[in-house]
Amino acid sequence: MHETDTEPVKDPRCTQVTVMKVANIAVNMLIFIITIALCNVLHMLLRPYSQPRIISEAIVGFFLSNLPFIRNNFSADANMALGYVAEFGMICHMFVTGLQIDPAIFTRLPVREVKVACTGLLLTFLLAIFVTPFLHLSYVKSLEFDVFVSLILCGTASPLLTRIINDLKIGKSDIGRFLISTAVISDLISILLFTIGYIFFDPVNSFAIRTIGDILLMVGVLVIQTILAAKCIPLLMRWVDSNNPPGKLMKGSHLIVACASLVLVCSLSPLIARFNMMLSVFLAGIVMPRDGRLSKLLIGKVKYFFGLLFFPAFMFWVGFEVDFSGFDGGNILTWVSILALFFTILVGKVVGCLVSGAMLGFHWQDSVASGLLLSIKGHFHIFMAILAKHRNIISPSDSVVMVIVDFLTFIYAPMVVKNIIERARKRSPTQQMALQWLNPSSELRMILCIHGPENIQSAINLMEISQGPIGPKMMVYVNDMIELTNVTASTLARGEGVDTMAITDNGIVEMRETITNKINSYVEDHSEGIEVKRLLTLCPLATMHHDICALAEDFSTSMIILPFHKNQQSNGTFNTSYLEFRSVLRHAPCSIGILVDRGLGSIQLSRSTKCMNAAVIFIAGKDDREALAYASRVAQHPGVKLTIIRFLLDTNGNNVPSRITRARANKTEYEEELKQDDEFFAEFYDRHVASGHVAYMEKYLSNSGETYSTIKSLEGEYNLFIVGRGGRVNSTLTAGMNDWEACPELGPIGDILSATDFSVTASVLIIQQHKLRGKLQGLHEEFSIM
Repeated sequence: MHETDTEPVKDPRCTQVTVMKVANIAVNMLIFIITIALCNVLHMLLRPYSQPRIISEAIVGFFLSNLPFIRNNFSADANMALGYVAEFGMICHMFVTGLQIDPAIFTRLPVREVKVACTGLLLTFLLAIFVTPFLHLSYVKSLEFDVFVSLILCGTASPLLTRIINDLKIGKSDIGRFLISTAVISDLISILLFTIGYIFFDPVNSFAIRTIGDILLMVGVLVIQTILAAKCIPLLMRWVDSNNPPGKLMKGSHLIVACASLVLVCSLSPLIARFNMMLSVFLAGIVMPRDGRLSKLLIGKVKYFFGLLFFPAFMFWVGFEVDFSGFDGGNILTWVSILALFFTILVGKVVGCLVSGAMLGFHWQDSVASGLLLSIKGHFHIFMAILAKHRNIISPSDSVVMVIVDFLTFIYAPMVVKNIIERARKRSPTQQMALQWLNPSSELRMILCIHGPENIQSAINLMEISQGPIGPKMMVYVNDMIELTNVTASTLARGEGVDTMAITDNGIVEMRETITNKINSYVEDHSEGIEVKRLLTLCPLATMHHDICALAEDFSTSMIILPFHKNQQSNGTFNTSYLEFRSVLRHAPCSIGILVDRGLGSIQLSRSTKCMNAAVIFIAGKDDREALAYASRVAQHPGVKLTIIRFLLDTNGNNVPSRITRARANKTEYEEELKQDDEFFAEFYDRHVASGHVAYMEKYLSNSGETYSTIKSLEGEYNLFIVGRGGRVNSTLTAGMNDWEACPELGPIGDILSATDFSVTASVLIIQQHKLRGKLQGLHEEFSIM
């Protein structure tokens, strides 16, 4: 007999099941990708209408998840997996929410914010606990459930409100900052009340009161967990930060140990006492330090994950869970429930803000706007509504009602913000960020831009002479401007924040350390009242002006000083290796100074000896007034001998008819400018020249030719010239000079002083005054209306 090898025969049904599973996975992944893509498309379409991103995420998620085709092809296993993702995401969301709250809030409570938050929360809670029993939202009537719903209604989604306020760009306004702080306090109080309720009542068991043993166990474990999170975790974070300096990649082993320790501490109460995981991570996050590299890394990564993937997936899961096909829309009581809950939130918050606002002296319109924006509910409140349905506490139709109410609370936010902006425009028609209008007793904020080590000493000297009197503090932001090239881009590594990168190029890192060390040495040894902060602008030259202007807006500076974009060679000529800053001159939100360094960096100024002669050329116009305002600070430096040279029109000259004709072309504007020049110069004269601190001379000239020859005669007499860029109305003394300017960004006078045929040892600071906007341009401004 012959033995034959027999191969096992595969069951075609098993192959068919495998193919179907693979096809289901592919379909589910395709649905998920389509959801994310449509969210981005719809957000771009709604952006002109100032709609926040959550609107597009909710619309796409609810629409796609309730399409019959998608519901029929979205498997139960995929929905279960998506539910786990949603729960894990909410745990991370609550941890980051707690981590971003400053634990010092418990010891230094902001009085205004606490009053508004508590008043709105209390009135909304009382109104809700009165209304909810009549709506029959639960299967079984109970006071505990009514308290649970009332806590949901009285809370504020601080992460979502912060996101909306920043998206609509009112975060720098006083009402924006106030709302964010108030929302955080309201959120904190409501979640702490949730925590207390969870300790005493079991929501899984129809809100039954827990035994004393369970309560004591939960409280004891929470106390131990809080101590570990407040004392041990900070030690671990500091150890990780010390062994992973900024600019270098964090070691994987350190990151794993840190994350494992965080998970262990946050999981103590859920594992031992069966406490809720979301509340546990929130409480642990509050007491952990939010500063440091590890904290910023965790916050940045979680926010990046949420914005890219989690929020669209969460809204899709919510839409799949609520199932609008089972919504009892034909019953009028359903719509009564929606309106009753919605107006309960609005009335409670608005009335609460009106009451507290009246006590604090707020305008009623600001109080109403605050109440409307503090009514916003977010992902946590939506998740609680879905969780209540899963626990059979409320019906599926009532869960739809609560989700719709939550959605209605943030859909009107852009209209409220638009009203705030319109009122701010009426109250703040102009915003003059210039030295001429800066109160001498106020802090001077300045951005000092440098290219590299060759600008260090000139930057230090500018800080030295710009300080003015020692009394008012001066804040200087020293900004390194580094061009982003292909070589530089290849050395970048992802940093801790969202969309942040760290430079790993050794040359750039060493250069920045050298600059920082020299500036810190100067501040510690030779300055008093100067505070310095370091900044970095890393981008292509074509877009660098956008970043510089954005920094000036963010820090509300009065002046930006830029190094001239052409470097002086040994023979006195210039190269053109750097960016032309004409775009900064056009779009700057404050005054601009352009420094042509031809020797300012070769001397070291001090207050003990006179070592520099400086001159201000004053002709006419707002830029010259701004240069004179800057000179008023330089005049108070004992190491600088300052001279004011005023060019005046000689009415006995040969070109009087042409000058008068040109002046009368816009007589009103000319006379107004002349009046402002005389008044400002007279004030400067009385303060500095009359006292003998500043020298003064006048030059009577007839035309621009005499202006040129007079400037040339000053060669070799001064180390620094301070001049206005332009802004002169019908000035005969500079007429025609613009036609032969080599560098128009320097203005006619600055161009002459910076020319290669002028002194190679005289530095020039050309100043342009902030151009008044006439009115608030839009949502990017820092304004005050409260």
